[in-house]
Amino acid sequence: MSMRSCAERGPDARGMEAQPPWNTWTTRSLWWIVLAVSLLLAAGRERSRAQSTDEEYRVKAAFIFHFAQLVDWPPETRTGGGNSLLLCTIGDDPFQGALESTVAGKAVGDRILRVRHLKQTDDMQACHILFLGSAQSKRIPALLANLHNGPILTVGESPGFLGAGGMICFVLEDNNVRFGINLDAAASAKLKIGSRLLILAQTVIGESREK
Repeated sequence: MSMRSCAERGPDARGMEAQPPWNTWTTRSLWWIVLAVSLLLAAGRERSRAQSTDEEYRVKAAFIFHFAQLVDWPPETRTGGGNSLLLCTIGDDPFQGALESTVAGKAVGDRILRVRHLKQTDDMQACHILFLGSAQSKRIPALLANLHNGPILTVGESPGFLGAGGMICFVLEDNNVRFGINLDAAASAKLKIGSRLLILAQTVIGESREK
């Protein structure tokens, strides 16, 4: 039997009419408290997810800087490029500015990293490093084919990226950023992956580490 029915019909209800309806007030108050706490927890989870994603891409940006330091491009890539090393993305920027704040303007040997966010795929040939985010996952094979094995370090984060001919692919393992390397793809583009980078890789496909 509910609290309200006990108060109305029970043998001890006499003399209670003058007491305040504390049960109704308490129920409503508790309901609003529960709702407020639920909203706060939901907002906290959303902020946590956003912070987690932001941190993930900051880590990826830092990794890309180290990739640039540990990969050798053929001499002809300097033609027309001056001392710039161009890091490009296509479409919406998943890094949300983390590339600019983390790597833009930093020196890699005697070259300076510059960031470009491309809207047209025709401009890819001018890049030295090309990041293809998960938003491009369905287009990965076509985009990589359009590079025609040019000396461009391709970095992705989509399943099957290495198998499609990409060179370095990020993976998440227990919320930690890891990466795999496709040595054959890099060799086809005349890029040399440094041994220090191979040691850090979670997986390496293609040629053996000793070569």
